[in-house]
Amino acid sequence: MLKTNSSVTMNQAPVTILVIGAGQRAAIYGNWALAHPSLAKVVAVCESNSKRRANYAAIHTIDDENRYSEYKDIPAGLADAAIVSTLDQSHSEIVCHLASLGYNIMCEKPMATTLSECERMRDAVLANKVLFACGHVLRYSPYTRALKAVLDTGEIGEIINIVHVEPVGWWHFAHSYVRGNWRNEADSSFSLMTKCCHDVDLVLHFLHPLRAVRVSSFGSLTHFKQSEKPIEAGDVKNCLDCPVKTSCPYSATELYITKAKEFDKGWPVSVVCGGAEVDIDNAVDLEDLVTEKLRDEEGGYGKCVYEIEDNDVCDQQVVNIEFEGGKTASLTMIAFTEAVCQRSTRIHGTRGEIIGDMSTFSVYNFGTKEKRIVDPRNADEVIDDGTSSHSGGDSGIMEAFLLAVSTGDQSKVGCDAHDIFNSHALVFAAEKSRVNGTVIKL
Repeated sequence: MLKTNSSVTMNQAPVTILVIGAGQRAAIYGNWALAHPSLAKVVAVCESNSKRRANYAAIHTIDDENRYSEYKDIPAGLADAAIVSTLDQSHSEIVCHLASLGYNIMCEKPMATTLSECERMRDAVLANKVLFACGHVLRYSPYTRALKAVLDTGEIGEIINIVHVEPVGWWHFAHSYVRGNWRNEADSSFSLMTKCCHDVDLVLHFLHPLRAVRVSSFGSLTHFKQSEKPIEAGDVKNCLDCPVKTSCPYSATELYITKAKEFDKGWPVSVVCGGAEVDIDNAVDLEDLVTEKLRDEEGGYGKCVYEIEDNDVCDQQVVNIEFEGGKTASLTMIAFTEAVCQRSTRIHGTRGEIIGDMSTFSVYNFGTKEKRIVDPRNADEVIDDGTSSHSGGDSGIMEAFLLAVSTGDQSKVGCDAHDIFNSHALVFAAEKSRVNGTVIKL
């Protein structure tokens, strides 16, 4: 985490937090609060899954009267702020309701699954004059902060072009975007939105205050369809029965049962087991439970990735953006990578170039012909407290949001509801370009 923001709020009472949706993301933010009790305290939870609600409440010692199963039952005044970490399609209704009650809100990305819902959220936040942050965690990591600081010095001159790649990872994509909650656009949204809206936000962040003026995009569902199924697999529908289950890179048995045998109860095994914490104390029973769940047709995690009929989201996509002054940027989302979400970025300036991988970045100066490596992980102001992912972005966004709440200053978030809406609008425009085969003027 970064000490900077923490030191500002250290002598104040901790910010109290209401959590809506007690899943994986809520666990990350909740664990951060537990690790920093002088800064934040979770005092209320709303979760429809009774087991998950009870477990989360127990971890945070939440009183019975502050445990809710329906967000509409939440009264005003429970906490200083709310964190919304439910499924994407529910964000709009929940955020608008909480804003009407006066809660300052941090909402997981994306804002919502339609442009009109995003607009409604923006308007509700502004009308009720509450603070707002969106889970664009990439911009809050020590890595991004250090890189942006170099850009702001003008060391590499005027930025002309950015090339950004999001390697989702072959097994991660199969889990979340082929078998999982984000496999179907009608039930969730298109994969550029659900996976890469914060990558688009990052590009906008680097080029701020330049405005995007045109966008084009290309991509499709290329591989995860029946026509690409290995002949050797025959007509088998479930990975447990597949003759090539030990050699197929997308085998559910290799992904989930292997982890169960290692007694790994975390993500993604926890998702396969129903999305709630797994109350099992040995690997044998965990393997049995996972095997049972993979057999469950309703759960879907045992299905062959080539036989999932409602999977319709892109497994690869390219986005091209033109900014004011003719500056350009490109974003590639690709499922078929060894790296899992370890983005790579090249920033080309008139006086130098930056190349980074979310851990370190190099700065090359055309004039001096010197190159230096910047490793933000070694900086004095960065410590690893074990509570954050996204290269420290989860800690960073918590600190920024809590600082905004404790001071009543939206600028501490680093962006506002207009900025967040505009970055989402660009993602929707990119998808419109892909679907219609046109260049979209913004």
